[in-house]
Amino acid sequence: MQSNILEQIKKYENELIRIRKDIHQHPETAFKEERTADIVATFLKSLGIDVHQGLGKTGVVGTLRGNLPGNRSIGLRADMDGLFIQEMTDLEYSSVNEGKMHACGHDGHTTMLLGAARYLSENRNFAGTVQFIFQPAEESEGGARVMIEDGLFDLFPCDAVYAMHNMPGLEVGCIATRPGPFFAAGDTWTVTIKGTGGHGAKPYEATDPTIAAAQFISSLQSIISRNVPATDAAVISVGHIQAGDFVSPNIIPSEVLIRGTARCYSPEIRDLLETRIGEIAQNVAATYGCNADSHYLRRYPALINHERQTELAVKAAATTVGMENVNALTSPVSLSEDFSFMLEKCPGAYILMGNGSGENHHFLHKPKYDFNDEIIVTGVHYWVNLIHLELS
Repeated sequence: MQSNILEQIKKYENELIRIRKDIHQHPETAFKEERTADIVATFLKSLGIDVHQGLGKTGVVGTLRGNLPGNRSIGLRADMDGLFIQEMTDLEYSSVNEGKMHACGHDGHTTMLLGAARYLSENRNFAGTVQFIFQPAEESEGGARVMIEDGLFDLFPCDAVYAMHNMPGLEVGCIATRPGPFFAAGDTWTVTIKGTGGHGAKPYEATDPTIAAAQFISSLQSIISRNVPATDAAVISVGHIQAGDFVSPNIIPSEVLIRGTARCYSPEIRDLLETRIGEIAQNVAATYGCNADSHYLRRYPALINHERQTELAVKAAATTVGMENVNALTSPVSLSEDFSFMLEKCPGAYILMGNGSGENHHFLHKPKYDFNDEIIVTGVHYWVNLIHLELS
């Protein structure tokens, strides 16, 4: 049975690779995925799949019903957007859109789900409905949340929903997942420390926010070492500092703006991080005669895999690559994923699929990254096996 599935998928492997490279060459960023959405919709329609476009601005949902009696509905999600990164791969199919590239493999995710749609449309021996969810704006803009707000699960009810992501550093033919907390909540915080500023030659006549800012940055890590329980995990990083003017190094600025990210896996720790960042900013600023404004933006919640659906994902993965190549209890990841919004509304599971390791397999969000076409067939095969388990 499995050999027959693989043989059929491999017959259109080259077509899928062509689609993947075409999408890679024409990356589109959050909520601008018009060309990609049209490729997806046209492909699905050619298979006789019902297509709904424009959900969540540029999202596409394809609905396929099996030939066997059954009322269950399973959602399979792929993300479509690229990033604002200048590609440096020198590939023949490099991005033609200046300053944009598929540096996270969403071109591959979209292609693998299209491959699954083709196989399942030609082999409808399943009981129920598959919802093929092609989501925009996973990178930073919360496209999953926007699709949900636009009626995703009202218009296309799902009993369970699943997603996958390629992972450089994990060998080809390997799959990793875990029940419970898997990806971290990803939040953005901003602190502005305000003083009077003044002449650099007379700091004693100024209120200097740079000293307070330096102390604040150093004190941030005490939250991790002294406030977060040792049995929990969290990350606070500074990603942006802005103050003064490059051409005026003799002037003490009146404000220092500091921005960063915070990552954790539970609502309680998320509350703690927000509270302590604000408290430290206020107290340190006051120590140096300054004021501080703080803002904490909760962006993506932690991605929590549901136990039963994770068990099914592991079974599908084992059928696809062999249980010896499946890590069913991998470590949590400090990256964030907006599929978490879908898992808050519907039970489901998320997996990582090996994209390869070594110097030719660059990590996500790097200008030399490229999706590994060797795993397209594996990804399609996994989706098919999962549907056969869920809708048998």
